[in-house]
Amino acid sequence: MSFDDEWKQLVEAAAERKATQMRLNRLDGGGGGGVSTSSGELEVSQKDLAAVGDAAFELHGRLRKDGDLARESSNSAAAGLRGDFEIGGALDHVATRWQEQLRTLTDACAHISNHMEYSNKAHANDEQHISSLFNSVSALDEGFDERTRLQ
Repeated sequence: MSFDDEWKQLVEAAAERKATQMRLNRLDGGGGGGVSTSSGELEVSQKDLAAVGDAAFELHGRLRKDGDLARESSNSAAAGLRGDFEIGGALDHVATRWQEQLRTLTDACAHISNHMEYSNKAHANDEQHISSLFNSVSALDEGFDERTRLQ
């Protein structure tokens, strides 16, 4: 087999693999499968980031409020049962573990909320910076265009 024939065969095989890979990014029938660009890249808008951050913040508040109610009632029940029943100590142990897990979960929610807020602001600042760079390049181009017209 000549080099040209072998090369042609390799190019065709690569094109076939690429076509198969691209089908993974679409539903049957050519529609998008949740991916908004034809290159398969995920796009997230500022609105999406804000919605995730808001949901995490709301969940954080509800967990703290409801988790605190559960802690109070569990500790009260454990204290009432401890004197007469062994289950009081077990309930106290469960309440302690509950608090540790609740603290981990509320910390995670706060971290997500803060990160989404930071990401939203950082991306907005990046967009503003990039826009100002393009505006200054446009102004330079206009100056060069004016200069060439005068000569």
